[in-house]
Amino acid sequence: MKKYFSKETIIALVTLISLGLLYFGLNYLKGSNIFKPTNLYYVRMPDVSELQLSNPVYVDGFKVGLVRAITYDFQDSGTIVVQISMDKKMKVETGSIVEIKTGLTSGAYLNLKLNKYVSTYYQVGDTIDGISEKGMMDKISDNILPQFESMLPRLDSILRGIQFLVNHPALAQSLEQLSATTSNLESSTRQLNLLLSKDIPPIIANLNQVSSDFTIVSSQFKQMDLNATLQHADQALQNLDQMTLKLNSKDNSLGLLLNDRSLYNHLDTTFVNASNLLLDLKQNPKRYVHFSVF
Repeated sequence: MKKYFSKETIIALVTLISLGLLYFGLNYLKGSNIFKPTNLYYVRMPDVSELQLSNPVYVDGFKVGLVRAITYDFQDSGTIVVQISMDKKMKVETGSIVEIKTGLTSGAYLNLKLNKYVSTYYQVGDTIDGISEKGMMDKISDNILPQFESMLPRLDSILRGIQFLVNHPALAQSLEQLSATTSNLESSTRQLNLLLSKDIPPIIANLNQVSSDFTIVSSQFKQMDLNATLQHADQALQNLDQMTLKLNSKDNSLGLLLNDRSLYNHLDTTFVNASNLLLDLKQNPKRYVHFSVF
């Protein structure tokens, strides 16, 4: 078979293809689409801390471009020029500014604030003014550290107070008392468990028995003719009431005996006379009894 390409040609083709794939792959990883047309702009920044190549450019949170290059302007010291590429459809109004922002996890990025109050636009290759936002560590250094420094004397006082409390004898005594209380509580808990395991079950059994007996008595009460019993009790009360009325009236012997004063006086006189008679009989028996001797 006839060879159309030499070995050197094949190696050169493979190398070119590999380089092309490497170029496209790197740009893809950087987020750049080389087939998409872009416009280049320049941004003058006083500080580009944490900003790197291929960092994104956002407008209102939407990605519109990438950082292409970062160079130091030696002619104007203290100024850094950042080259950015943005979508061709993106128009930047004059007076717009670019600021560096630092995300908590995403690193630095550029935020383009458009001046929407004008109708003129920057031309491709123009320079846009930029400002630098303080980074996370700068904010901590400016805001949090001074407050923390002002708190140090208070923290020192608090630590001294805690140390004084820890070293105070009363704390050790309180801990010992707490330990004794815990021991007593543990002992009480064991006794309570013993009580619950030995004494409480018989008591509960007795209560169950009492409850059963009460249930039986209650059922027996239900079986009784309560109405008849109440009627008999009412009849007995009526009879007792009639007896009381008769005792209080004078139309019978017992009532007269209880209520007639004259009868009481006659009976009392009779008893007195009988007593006198018996006394006289005892003292003067001959007056009443005569003995004759043959």
